[in-house]
Amino acid sequence: MNKLLLLEDDLSLIHGLSFAFQKAGYELDIARTLREAEALWQEGKYDLLILDVSLPDGSGFAFCEKVRQASLVPILFLTASDTETSITMGLDMGGDDYITKPFKLAVLLSRINALLRRSRHFQQAAGELSSNGITLQLLEGRAYKSGVPIELTAAEYKLLRFFMEHPDSILSPEQIMGRLWDCDGNFVDGNTLAVYIRRLRAKIEEDPARPARIVTVRRMGYRWNAGRGRE
Repeated sequence: MNKLLLLEDDLSLIHGLSFAFQKAGYELDIARTLREAEALWQEGKYDLLILDVSLPDGSGFAFCEKVRQASLVPILFLTASDTETSITMGLDMGGDDYITKPFKLAVLLSRINALLRRSRHFQQAAGELSSNGITLQLLEGRAYKSGVPIELTAAEYKLLRFFMEHPDSILSPEQIMGRLWDCDGNFVDGNTLAVYIRRLRAKIEEDPARPARIVTVRRMGYRWNAGRGRE
């Protein structure tokens, strides 16, 4: 589930977009002021930002400029300001798209989906896999949970990467053990695989006893849950 941050002070628009985004399968945080947006940005990790320009305590342009100093997260401006100067300023400051009010909801959702697809492709091209709060830096061989480094053994990293390369797919024990072929040419057995799964869950799950990322599918295998919901 992609997580969005909406910076908007119009309550009626907030209510409408909240319902639409939830229906479309997005997780949403809402800020009505720059101060609220900055606090949320410091605390959370977002896949896309949707920013109004005119706010009670300043401009969405200022927030965009601040975010761009540290992040390449996609940014979409959604505002009533439709002057050429405003649009140019928003894009020059680092915005990826600009939609003026009033707008068609279907168009907004299509633009959001396009930006998220582009972002995923960029991350993969840059040697990064990211889903459900876990990020792998493939070139460096490092793993992070919500931005915090995770200490993994080589086998645990290999297992986690295999799961994340096949999001939401059921992987049989045979498929997984084949991926964990050791340097002597021996297959990892089922008991060892269960130990690897348990150890990996202990490092990446909020509650290893009730895993939400590596999900067991009875009599079939395991599945990497690319979303954020608990099953």
